[in-house]
Amino acid sequence: MRRWVPLGLGAAAAAAVAAASMLFTPAPQAAADDVPPVAVEDFAYPDADRIHEDTGIRLISGDGHILLAECGPAGLIEVWARGRDDRFCLSVRGASGRLALEVPQVYGIKGNDYRIVADMTVDGAETSYDITPNSWTAVGETADPEGRDHTLVELHAAK
Repeated sequence: MRRWVPLGLGAAAAAAVAAASMLFTPAPQAAADDVPPVAVEDFAYPDADRIHEDTGIRLISGDGHILLAECGPAGLIEVWARGRDDRFCLSVRGASGRLALEVPQVYGIKGNDYRIVADMTVDGAETSYDITPNSWTAVGETADPEGRDHTLVELHAAK
């Protein structure tokens, strides 16, 4: 290992600098087999395949702040879609949230205390709806002059 010694220092100072530099030699690197794997968050919705099989709701990804919930208590987002026996509900936790999903034929969404934006697609184009807090908002075919079926693809919530 090559050591440098600053010019203009006396022999004692140079020796002290050289000794101190030996104290700060880097630690040997761990072998690749000793390093644990890196955890990478993909934001995929947990149990999404089982939920889709059981309910027909395809939950894709999100930040974990908008979650599928049992309908009933106040304060939930309610989503109505054709071809379903009943609505489904979502809860929001924290200051904001995002959920990517795929639910065809959505025609109504009831908001909660959050500012909700619902992104939907129809015929290859995306349309966004601002959901009225704590009230029903017509979306998709009920808001479309042509009455076309829309697919709900993303929800955004913010306080």
